[in-house]
Amino acid sequence: MASLFHLAFHVTDLDEARRFYGGVLGCAEGRSTDTWVDFDFFGHQLSLHLGTPFATTRTGRVGDQLVPMPHFGLVLELPQWQAMAERLRAAGTEFVIEPHLRYAGQPGEQWTMFFCDPCGNPIEVKGFRSLAGLYAPQPAG
Repeated sequence: MASLFHLAFHVTDLDEARRFYGGVLGCAEGRSTDTWVDFDFFGHQLSLHLGTPFATTRTGRVGDQLVPMPHFGLVLELPQWQAMAERLRAAGTEFVIEPHLRYAGQPGEQWTMFFCDPCGNPIEVKGFRSLAGLYAPQPAG
């Protein structure tokens, strides 16, 4: 059995979080109380607790872009990534970094997009033609 990750973080509104993680992203809701809710985040456990979200800055340099740090995310095969990008667009999601191709024709070629949940937590979703390319070394330079 593969190991699963668990990530717990703050959100400011559980109902908004439920609409986003459950409705837009399609994550199944798990256990909850009046101060937290769990979601099955594509096979991994997210625990969203009421509180002040972590501070972020656009300081992560990837190529010529600055990405939100810290952030969490997801890696999908390309058809699932494309479907998620369309769901997010249909829901009117504002992208921090629009869906685009990164490292075209190089090892590690990937599609990526950044957006925030309704409470400001940044999320990156990457898409690969094959998940075998996830750890491909980047060329020097």
